[in-house]
Amino acid sequence: MESFGARLHRAMVERGPLCVGIDPHPGLLARWGLTDDVAGLDRFARTVVDALGDRVAVVKPQSAFFERFGARGVAILESTIRQLRDAGSLVLLDAKRGDIGSTVQAYASAYLDPSSPLYADAVTASPYLGVGSLAPMFELAHEHGGGVFVLALTSNPEGAAVQHARTPDGRTVAQTVIDEISQLNAGAEPLGSFGLVVGATVGDTGHDLSKVGGPLLAPGLGAQGATAADLRTVFGSSLSSVLPSYSREVLGAGPDVAALRAAADRVLADCRAVLPAR
Repeated sequence: MESFGARLHRAMVERGPLCVGIDPHPGLLARWGLTDDVAGLDRFARTVVDALGDRVAVVKPQSAFFERFGARGVAILESTIRQLRDAGSLVLLDAKRGDIGSTVQAYASAYLDPSSPLYADAVTASPYLGVGSLAPMFELAHEHGGGVFVLALTSNPEGAAVQHARTPDGRTVAQTVIDEISQLNAGAEPLGSFGLVVGATVGDTGHDLSKVGGPLLAPGLGAQGATAADLRTVFGSSLSSVLPSYSREVLGAGPDVAALRAAADRVLADCRAVLPAR
């Protein structure tokens, strides 16, 4: 099966370097005139799929905002993933899972096994039980052409206390994560399948991303305060691997489909002005 990295590279060339989240916050549902219930969630998700599924390279449903409605919400998530894939978008499920042993194996099977109803092209994962604890995710992703995006330098202010802490060899915790993911991507062309999450709001942290070889997901753009121009500061010479991610900046234009498309086109143009041509 073709690797996730190769499929992502092609999607970014054909559709542009953009990821849009599906984050149905209660406030956003209200802004769209929708009820904060399963019916509102379903209408919201279907509208985003209709507007962007055939236009955006990657769409990133935030699992928590579906899970909060229980089994019916998860059923809508399953349907949303299927609809997005049918429309041609790659689906990055934002679940941020991390565990050990049989539990992380179960998470891997849930999100990265094609037989699962929650099967996505890629998933986000937390490495703070050790990057090695995520091996079942990496292995299943490799087997089925999937991807894993591992948290490295996140945009929340609390993250720095852990991520910038020093290990016995002098590297930060974040740099050890970066280096281990770099090893997984060694030799992959045109892009590795194992990515990192690096917030667009973190500024120049002094971390070395030059050898990652995989995609660099950059959330925090738009409503969280970062602009496309900030990508230069955060990523420097690694800009060619960046996948900018927007959520409320685009979703706030809804529920009108044409307005959602226009918002996505606008932020994509902003990113293209900064990122190297593919």
